[in-house]
Amino acid sequence: MAKDRVDAAGVGGALLAWYDRSARTMPWRTGPAARARGARPDPYRVWLSEVMLQQTTVAAVTGYFNRFTARWPTVADLAAARDEEVMAEWAGLGYYARARNLLKCARSVVERHQGQFPAELETLLALPGIGPYTAAAVAAIAFDRPATVVDGNVERVVSRLFAVETPLPVAKPELQALAARLTPDARAGDHAQAMMDLGATICTPRNPACAICPLTGACLGRQAGIAADLPRRMPKPAKPERRGFAYVVRRADGAVLLERRAEKGLLGGMLGWPTSDWSGDPTPAPPVAADWQTQGMVRHTFTHFHLTLSVMTATVPQGANPDRGFFLPSAEFDPAALPTVMLKVHDAASPPSAPIERKGRRR
Repeated sequence: MAKDRVDAAGVGGALLAWYDRSARTMPWRTGPAARARGARPDPYRVWLSEVMLQQTTVAAVTGYFNRFTARWPTVADLAAARDEEVMAEWAGLGYYARARNLLKCARSVVERHQGQFPAELETLLALPGIGPYTAAAVAAIAFDRPATVVDGNVERVVSRLFAVETPLPVAKPELQALAARLTPDARAGDHAQAMMDLGATICTPRNPACAICPLTGACLGRQAGIAADLPRRMPKPAKPERRGFAYVVRRADGAVLLERRAEKGLLGGMLGWPTSDWSGDPTPAPPVAADWQTQGMVRHTFTHFHLTLSVMTATVPQGANPDRGFFLPSAEFDPAALPTVMLKVHDAASPPSAPIERKGRRR
């Protein structure tokens, strides 16, 4: 069997030697030289970075991570934070369920584990919001447990190294098993980060730099001349289109009408403008009787669908009584704290000017 020709020990040694020379510097990482001197990663920073990095790039996360750890330097500090403060700092990273689970997990670590992250994979998996990937990453990187960490970069490296032509996502179990063959008992954390770094810097999605790859001699994909074509992927179905109405209401004194979304579902627990349902045929649902004006449309893409919102605006008198939501005084309103789709609505409803910029926000 061709895959058996890959020498796991030889690959692991070459990979770690390369990582010792070439490891990327990141604010949450304890580099190989520091680890060799006995420094140990902070499990809180490892966990926080891994949660932030899901579906996001290192460049986008760095500013958020630095602000979070400056404001909440320990898991106990984060556990004691107000939900609104954490959500505001998270705004712009998207996938807001992660922010809600971040707080649940921090509070669980404080309440059930005396503020110390557990090292065991099974115990980590029992924490709120921690799935197999994050549990393996914390176990390996923070505690050097021989857990197999597989993200998109690792899937790409493994599919090329072993010439796996089964398309994703069907190939995921096979790639997990092959990655486990490479995971060493010693320096498991450095190995995991080396695999990620290799995928991010050399074994890239397009134009992989095979000539300088430390694993090029062992790579079955390169030997077969198909490395750049891997991993293969099944065609993605087209995302459905949904529509809705967003209602921007300003009171005569400048206060704005906001509502908190239900805890479960998209943007759960977040403050935003009142909206209608989001569907193929939305029903208008203005939150207050008013002379509504159409102010344009905004488009936003979520993981599973595209959304187009018709932006409706109105000004109401001081005594207006909305059906839902509450008025927030203008002095307390920070549009940059809104989730991205709601910030787009704000920008569309506002007079022409420079759009609101949020710290670390990519436009």
